[in-house]
Amino acid sequence: MSRHAACGSSEHAQSRRDVLRGFATGALASGPLATMGKWAGMWAGGYAGGLSLGHVMAGTPEVAAPLRAGGKRVLNIFLHGGVSQLETWDPKPNTDTGGPFRAIPTSVPGVHICELLPHTAKQMHRLSIVRGLDTKNSDHGRGVVEMTTGRKEMKGVDYPHLGAVTAKALTPAGFTLPGHILVRSSPGKRNVESENHKAAYLGPQFSNVIMYDGKPPKFTDRPEGLSLESDSRRNAFRQRSDERFAGRRRTADTDAYTFSFQQARDLLERRDVFDASRESAADQARYGTSEFGKHCLLARRLLECGVPYVQVNHADYDTHHENFDFHIEQLGEFDQPFATLLADLADRGLLQDTLVCVMSEFGRTPKINTRYGRDHWGTAWSIVLGGTGIQPGAVIGKTNDNGTAVVDRAVDHGHVFHTLLRAVGVDSKGEFDIGGRKFPIADPAKDAIKELLV
Repeated sequence: MSRHAACGSSEHAQSRRDVLRGFATGALASGPLATMGKWAGMWAGGYAGGLSLGHVMAGTPEVAAPLRAGGKRVLNIFLHGGVSQLETWDPKPNTDTGGPFRAIPTSVPGVHICELLPHTAKQMHRLSIVRGLDTKNSDHGRGVVEMTTGRKEMKGVDYPHLGAVTAKALTPAGFTLPGHILVRSSPGKRNVESENHKAAYLGPQFSNVIMYDGKPPKFTDRPEGLSLESDSRRNAFRQRSDERFAGRRRTADTDAYTFSFQQARDLLERRDVFDASRESAADQARYGTSEFGKHCLLARRLLECGVPYVQVNHADYDTHHENFDFHIEQLGEFDQPFATLLADLADRGLLQDTLVCVMSEFGRTPKINTRYGRDHWGTAWSIVLGGTGIQPGAVIGKTNDNGTAVVDRAVDHGHVFHTLLRAVGVDSKGEFDIGGRKFPIADPAKDAIKELLV
């Protein structure tokens, strides 16, 4: 089923940056040093995201086990376009706004969600619902920025994305995999959502690495015809040349390039971490053949390997018309893989150290429009949280009978951001020291949703 968004937002067209990135990638030079040179050049300039330093973690549950005992991680499932709270976490059946779907019981007594999420309903004892979001926003781009930075968007001011903050705060010393990974569809395959994964003042090493279609990052395999021995010799020569050059002309730029090149070299040795096809055939079957299912399996693999922040995007929720048909389709893709991922994280002992969040940029209007759609709505909507640091089975906030307003415990993106960080052990009221300057980690005017925290 194809759909054209009626909101006219630029978030639903292929971005100029995506087009330029494609041309730039195709134009990069080839040759024996091209593979790592491409990666190092992109990372040193903050082009495709940066690697966070750390020790090597093998991509197996056995080797990842020590990390589970202490390291914290964040999994953010972002439903781009604005998923309807009435067709997910806050159904209002038999009302003038409720639509055609029933509310079904969950594994938490007394808590009901929409019938479009039967698999997730069985996992609700691992999750909590925040039903009192009032972000006062109905713009796609602004909503993405505010929900993932916890700050009001301001012209000319960039705040670091949740993934960058998480990578900065949680990446263990010596970690060689990226600390901030985004898994999403390829540009042009669906309506393209804005990434907005800026590291801002935290530096390009905490920007995101994007995995389009769940495939390993480009340029991470050794060029054909280049033996391991030859590869080792060329890198030894490069290192000697770098050291000689640095002895006479060392600058911040050369340090950044050398740093990124070494990270890229480490990543080439860990390429298998990004390959979900190495998971068992049984697991691949359980997650299903949908793109989102494959992305969820990849997310599990990345989290098992200790990646501090993994975001999986699922798009096409901007349902200005035929809202109910499209939510049947989209949530049909989302429900079973997400529930499987949540259960697997718990069964493998990962959920106790992993914060799980399902968010969007806003909700959808209680009023059903003339095209059987719902429009943008930031006044009364919902997200879910679960895992480490979160009280399971809770419902925070309440909307009125037909979902048009929050009537108890209203919160916004700033409160959510503080809550996410506090759940993984970060002092959200603290500061980052960047080159001698102090930057508040989260909006000082807000605080966590304390009753949601363990």
